[in-house]
Amino acid sequence: MAFRTRRGVYYLALVVLTTLVFTAVYNAGMAHWENRPQPLYRSLEVVIQTFTTTGYGEDAPWQTFRMNALAIVMQLTGIGLILTAVDVLAVPWLRDVLTPSAPESIADLRDHVVICGHTPHTDTFITELDARDREYVLVEADADTARELHEDDYQVIHGDPESTQTLENAQVQSAVAVVADVADDTNASIALAARDAAPEVRIITLVQDTDLAQYHRVAGAESVLSPRQLLGESLAEEVPTTVRTNLDAGVAIDEDFEVIEVTVAADSDLADQTFAEARLRERFGVNVIGVWFDGQFETPIEPGDVLEDGTRLLVAGEYSQVEELREATTSAVRRFSSQDIVLAGYGDSGKAAYEALARTSSRLTVLDVEAAKNVDVIGDARDPDVLREAGIEDASALVLTVADDTTAIFTTLIARELNPDLQIVVRANEEEDVQKLYRAGADYVQSLATVSGRMLASTAFEDEEVLAYDKQISVVRMPAASLAGETLVEADVRAETGSTVVAIIRDEATVTEFEPAEFTFRADDEAVVAGTDDAITRFERQFSG
Repeated sequence: MAFRTRRGVYYLALVVLTTLVFTAVYNAGMAHWENRPQPLYRSLEVVIQTFTTTGYGEDAPWQTFRMNALAIVMQLTGIGLILTAVDVLAVPWLRDVLTPSAPESIADLRDHVVICGHTPHTDTFITELDARDREYVLVEADADTARELHEDDYQVIHGDPESTQTLENAQVQSAVAVVADVADDTNASIALAARDAAPEVRIITLVQDTDLAQYHRVAGAESVLSPRQLLGESLAEEVPTTVRTNLDAGVAIDEDFEVIEVTVAADSDLADQTFAEARLRERFGVNVIGVWFDGQFETPIEPGDVLEDGTRLLVAGEYSQVEELREATTSAVRRFSSQDIVLAGYGDSGKAAYEALARTSSRLTVLDVEAAKNVDVIGDARDPDVLREAGIEDASALVLTVADDTTAIFTTLIARELNPDLQIVVRANEEEDVQKLYRAGADYVQSLATVSGRMLASTAFEDEEVLAYDKQISVVRMPAASLAGETLVEADVRAETGSTVVAIIRDEATVTEFEPAEFTFRADDEAVVAGTDDAITRFERQFSG
């Protein structure tokens, strides 16, 4: 709105200045070229008549070429000012009149989530809410943004999220939770307002600067989430080091059962075998859920698919079974060789990754655009010379946690060209940029928006436990009421949803060994489901009702 107001002021100033200039020139022209002196107000009248295309008064016709040329210029200027007025004044006015504004309050809503601020994090969270058929109200302070969100069918109201009245207009008293995702200081203010408006509501805030988390808690936040820090630690886990093999941290389902991603190394026992030749189920007893090929998750795996270097298998099994599979996928050279790692981007995620990697015996070089403690090379990561200075040509891995996805894409392209054998692990800020980064040459990409959305879902709904939100896949425990009386084979769960049921919770006991064609579900059973976010959403919509 302020932008439009400035445009209007600039336009009116242009009209006044142009009118005054043409009035002075016209008045002088009438005196010197036409030999017909006249008062300034008379010249002003003629200029206004010309600009508004209402006529030229009694001065026309003019006898000299110069005055006729001046009249033509004034006519064209008037037309230009009229067309500009349509764009600057008329179009915005018509848009405001014809486009419905976002409401300032909402009624008859209970057990919903009040979301303060619209970001990629909260957008992913809203997707989670829609999949669960959960209601929400989005509070947006900017009127234009609120209207656009309203047009896009978001449940949004316009108002100041730091205002108690606005939160009451969002029915915060009957809400399940309040989520604040604006600036760190604003989030603390929102927490104070929410606590005043609804003392019993659960308040969840996201924080970029972890040093400010304590202030959020003092302000009333029950949960303070730092997805950037978690993601940095998760990315560090993707880099094999001298004290860590290529076995990723798994998701524990039971005391002796987990879901885990395992990477096939180039000179491992399984490298370059087809899935049929590897016989993973027969040899190791694990349940292969799916496989990542160049960032695309495929399930089930086709028998002819080749397990190439870098292929990531998603498997479920007992710890001993997974350990045997790990041995078959691990490169002996990679396990014991010392690692040279370049960490580009030393923000919150970068610092978390640094702390995790510093605990290993890897040689770590930190690159950032600004000087800071632990930063070894200062410069733009997109600059080949800067990357060379950081030792990218001899490095075994690059952990990329820069603030901008475009920078990350260009850095990935350049780093891959400088070192074709480099393992590149990247943080993506936007989910839509994940595939771009894979195409640019990244080996592993995790989306900050996805991690944030899962964290919010896990925190807001304790009854629907998200078992993993810092992985490329989701592992979720949820009701399976619609499967009652059926087996997994009868319901054709994997074909229908693309997800895999890896365990069943029955009477508080975890069942991990079951035959998909024989195990019949009860109405009160819960399923532990693994798959992509879309696959989990499809399972929830189809079988959790």
